[in-house]
Amino acid sequence: MIRTWLVVATIGLCSCSSPVVFQGESTLPVTGTPPARVVEARPPPRVEVRDNKIEIHDKIQFDFDKATIKDVSFGLMNEIASVIAKNPQIKRIRIEGHASSEGNPAHNRTLSDERARSVMTYLTEHGIAPAELVAVGYGADRPIADNASEDGREKNRRVEFLIVEQDVTHKKVEVDAQTGAEKVVEEKHELVRAPDADAGAAQHAAKPAGNARSTTAHKKGS
Repeated sequence: MIRTWLVVATIGLCSCSSPVVFQGESTLPVTGTPPARVVEARPPPRVEVRDNKIEIHDKIQFDFDKATIKDVSFGLMNEIASVIAKNPQIKRIRIEGHASSEGNPAHNRTLSDERARSVMTYLTEHGIAPAELVAVGYGADRPIADNASEDGREKNRRVEFLIVEQDVTHKKVEVDAQTGAEKVVEEKHELVRAPDADAGAAQHAAKPAGNARSTTAHKKGS
């Protein structure tokens, strides 16, 4: 009686090892390619070098009617310093301050100049050589939008970075007709200057960099 029970138990265990098929159902192998892994796209850079400019896809914020850089813009300023440091071919940059037409023209020019110099000071304090930078304020002389609207005036209040001197490498390359391999046979380096590289630089060359947290005591302007 004991032996019969053991045999039955063994058969029961063996029967459980095979796939269980329910009535009206069948087992089918799963085939096919798993779905592709979703990779999130990286946001575009806020700061990048393009031709003879350092493009800023954001805005440096200042305290109202002052040259004090707001804390919220420190991250952007650090990115600007990092991009400059990573591009040693850049030899000289002109930091340009601009204003809207709102307010007193003379005050706006002074404020735009002080803001440009404040940016220059911040960059020198974060590793950029002072000899590579010059700051100039243009006031409302170079608008990029219509000053008739607040949106246009806000766009005109800005700081821009023009690369006035940079090393450009010219390479002469030969291509093997059989293998397609490229070989550099001649390489020349040239210091290229922007057409208006000296514009506004003369009157600012003798001025030391201002304080990045400096303020102005003038009446309201842009």
